[in-house]
Amino acid sequence: MKITIQNFFLTLALLSGIYPAAAQDTRFFRIAGPATTTITAFRPDGSMVWSNAEPGTNYIVQTALSLSEGTNWTDYVQLPVANRVNTNQLVDFNPPGGMVFIPAGIFTMGDVLDNESDAKPTNTIVSAFYLDANLVSYWQWQPVYGWATNNGYSFANAGSGRDTNQPVQTIDWYDAIKWCNARSQMAGLTPVYYADAAFTQIFTNGESIPFANWTNNGYRLPTEAEWEKAARGGLIGQRFPWGDTISETQANYYGNTVLDSYDSGPNGYNAAFSSGGKPYTSPVGYFMPNGYGLYDMAGNVFEWCWDWYGTPYAGGTDPHGADLETYRVIRGGAWNGYAGNDRCSGRAGDYPFAANGYYGFRCARDF
Repeated sequence: MKITIQNFFLTLALLSGIYPAAAQDTRFFRIAGPATTTITAFRPDGSMVWSNAEPGTNYIVQTALSLSEGTNWTDYVQLPVANRVNTNQLVDFNPPGGMVFIPAGIFTMGDVLDNESDAKPTNTIVSAFYLDANLVSYWQWQPVYGWATNNGYSFANAGSGRDTNQPVQTIDWYDAIKWCNARSQMAGLTPVYYADAAFTQIFTNGESIPFANWTNNGYRLPTEAEWEKAARGGLIGQRFPWGDTISETQANYYGNTVLDSYDSGPNGYNAAFSSGGKPYTSPVGYFMPNGYGLYDMAGNVFEWCWDWYGTPYAGGTDPHGADLETYRVIRGGAWNGYAGNDRCSGRAGDYPFAANGYYGFRCARDF
């Protein structure tokens, strides 16, 4: 089937099963471009292939959760992206179960609104990848942890969860790395992290610095650049994954309307979750997703990233962070943190052996 588009939008309604809600979510896509283009294939892997009628012509793919008057379309990706996307492969509509496709592209990484000293804006290019739609839940953590400990792995922390559908926490960076490897092996994928530079010994024990084989197809932690691009959800220059202000109806965090003018509060812990004893985490997928279909990219628990916490961070293409520092990057804010931590550009770091009730993670995979 061929569909020709010339100076108007093509809207695709796709039924996706990647969200945890009882009913599946419908997500709509549209393509805008100044010149004729032809969709040449909808491939079995879920991607769509198209051709440019005029070399160098840019098209914008946008997405929305509904079609109604005043629909809020958000940019999904601009194609082609200079030096990165030259195969005219638009988007992957069929990512691995529980994951979301994050398109390749250039974006401004860093803070353009609040003059954050450790997040100076820089242009960064990120290749396409997959990211878990949700934080790793305690329910998801347990069977992989059990398999791992029965197959030669050892962890510094067993992990904890306020409930099975809430994020796993009280795990350190090394625990998350090893869990990614175990999840890869259980799924028949090639692990990313190794105990040696020759990539002969899978990282399963101890808390020494692992080596990453970025060409492997297994689960891994996102890089800091990948995390921020994903958190923005296609929006440009906004504080949060949905806009410039925040309230407890949008994220699980500690409100302080005096400290941050963009915090609509109310003040204190989120009332929906602040009972029954700390940690006051919330169910994964409780709040609305961002433009890419990702949940909890602001608040709930901080998320471990691969990178060492360095200042300034590197821009360029697919950066992996500083070579060696003291702390590993944590992103996204937490139930006990102020709104500033929840910003897409908000950065923090901690010792990789730190484990507490407000550190969790989600996994990435290469596309």
